[in-house]
Amino acid sequence: MSTTRRRWILRIAILGAAVAAIAGWWTLRPEELPGGIARGNGRIEAVEIDIATRTPGRISEILVNEGDFVTAGQVVARMDTAVLEAQLREAEAQLQRAVIAVQTANSQVTQREAEKVAAEAVVAQRDAQLTAAQRRLARTETLAARGNAPLQTLDDDRASQEGARAALSAARAQVAAAEAAVGAARSQVVSAEAAVEAARASIQRIQADLDDSTLKSPRAGRVQFRVAQPGEILAAGGRVLNLVDLADVYMTFFLPTPDAGRIALGTEVRLVLDAAPQYVFPARVSLVSDVAQFTPRTVETAEERLKLVFRIRARVSPELLQQYISQVKTGLPGMAYVRVDERVEWPASLQVRLP
Repeated sequence: MSTTRRRWILRIAILGAAVAAIAGWWTLRPEELPGGIARGNGRIEAVEIDIATRTPGRISEILVNEGDFVTAGQVVARMDTAVLEAQLREAEAQLQRAVIAVQTANSQVTQREAEKVAAEAVVAQRDAQLTAAQRRLARTETLAARGNAPLQTLDDDRASQEGARAALSAARAQVAAAEAAVGAARSQVVSAEAAVEAARASIQRIQADLDDSTLKSPRAGRVQFRVAQPGEILAAGGRVLNLVDLADVYMTFFLPTPDAGRIALGTEVRLVLDAAPQYVFPARVSLVSDVAQFTPRTVETAEERLKLVFRIRARVSPELLQQYISQVKTGLPGMAYVRVDERVEWPASLQVRLP
């Protein structure tokens, strides 16, 4: 074969390859978007939840692994509760002791009130004796003034009167002392009842700590990380597991001011993931930031980074997520397309296509 012919064959092959490349690019090129549709790149995100300890302690067991799906209220880990159980028994013993103290204090009140009644009876007796002594003294004085009673009898009656008066004063003092004793006994009842309430509060607090030692998932989701392992000692608030709530999945992207200003909450969005470009997922705008910011570094060109943009969040409906929950993955990059003009129809390439 001549050199000239080989050159022509080589040129034709190169030209064919170029034509094929152009044809492939033409086939796979991004479709031109209508004027009323804006787009931005972002990543699939979900609400993250940390399951942590409320009180310090040692992890007894973890019942789930990374990647497991959990339901709301499911037990996912347990803490060692030996110390709390001992504290609970101690608090229950204190409660029993306080209840007995209340009963004893009430008995003391009853006894002191009986003593007061007895003292009041003595006062009445002493008062009657004083009245009798005064009357007897009055008669004796009358008789002595007439010379019909000896002076010794008069002196004895006077002494009896003073003795009766002193006895009455002593009886009244006993009543006052009995009243003070009743007040002291009642204060002991109040103190004992307060000790009962304190013991019950301690039991409730310890029981709450015991309940919190069984860690439960606050909502349905998937375990993303096991932050700690069984046997580790954690401080209060120490993280054990990290979950992602697969019922609250969204993509965050950024749009320039002219486009962001035309978007309302609930506006339709189409999501196309790089990992599955053949599918188009529906979403709706759930957040439009009220503060502009510089475009994040994930945007490729320096020119775009110099523009002020608004953060937009497109949320996927929980019903759709529930249908494909086993396939939902966070962190996947993709594109978000949003209609800034409701009159514009979605092009064929952005019609909803689900797996």
